[in-house]
Amino acid sequence: HRVSGAMPGFHPEWTGLDLRDQEKPVLDQNGTYSTHLFARKATEIIAQHDKNKPMFLYLPFQAVHAPLEAPQEYIAKYRHIKDTSRRVYSAMTTVMDEAVGNVTNALKQYGLWDNTVLVFSTDNGGQILYGGNNWPLRGWKGSLWEGGVRGVGFVNSPLIKAKGRTSDALIHISDWFPTLVGLAGGSTNGTKPLDGHDVWAAISEGKPSPRKEILHNIDPLYPTPMIHPHPWGNETFNTSMHAAVRSGDWKLLTGYPGNGSWIPPPSSDRPCEESDDPPGKHLWLFNIRDDPEERTDLSEKYPQVVQELLEKLAAYDKTAVPPFYPPPDPRADPALHGDVWSPWE
Repeated sequence: HRVSGAMPGFHPEWTGLDLRDQEKPVLDQNGTYSTHLFARKATEIIAQHDKNKPMFLYLPFQAVHAPLEAPQEYIAKYRHIKDTSRRVYSAMTTVMDEAVGNVTNALKQYGLWDNTVLVFSTDNGGQILYGGNNWPLRGWKGSLWEGGVRGVGFVNSPLIKAKGRTSDALIHISDWFPTLVGLAGGSTNGTKPLDGHDVWAAISEGKPSPRKEILHNIDPLYPTPMIHPHPWGNETFNTSMHAAVRSGDWKLLTGYPGNGSWIPPPSSDRPCEESDDPPGKHLWLFNIRDDPEERTDLSEKYPQVVQELLEKLAAYDKTAVPPFYPPPDPRADPALHGDVWSPWE
């Protein structure tokens, strides 16, 4: 898997191989579809594992993600889909679905399933430029709209007490660590203060989530177009800054959250819905439970809620470490490390 260095701190012209088995570079799998490769490796780990010992297996597939690529036999299954990106995206999803099934079957085959918790989760909303879609939510990957920050997923386990439910509990990625540590019988006592909560009771029993708040982002480097005036000014928090916070059912966005259109699937006859927000608008308040599509800005109706959430953003911002992008280090060039991306210090 060859990747270029188009990341902060690297020269764009640098390229190198970027696949390892533990610390050992893998150089003999060129042309192997990574979803198949990762699933086979996971199955191998499961087969060799002592079932009397605990196991944590993190399996981050590259699917589904750009670049859109899939074996031709899977793409052929979706020849009826006219949109090319959507067709390949569907094929990639099918390969991933098959891989998850194979890993699940291995857990059952080797006697681990009855004491396993399987978590399947995305990390962000779909990227509409590469086959993804978030309809009817607003926006897409990279934005602070629900189409960018709301993830889908499921948890499957014989250990779940209240099965067959759809949960709307508020859960953040940082909650997985204390949740899984607790499930394994461990403790986070004595660790650094954690942002995460143990949300197993919310998942397993349907109890209220202990999480009441999510800081989606505060990014001082994100560009903001011209500013449309609003009554709150910048005394509490710089509202030209790209930021969003969720507290209970309320969500406040400031700055430029990203494209705020509603994009229907390519197969739909619906037109794309553009936002009618005035140019330079940079503050919105939504009740996400009542309005998950973020269509009705309530900032003027509930100014006190706006003020409270601006104060929360200001409190978070005071704890932030300034962003730092170091200049490129010529010692990082993969050409100096056997054509492989490697640590250089």
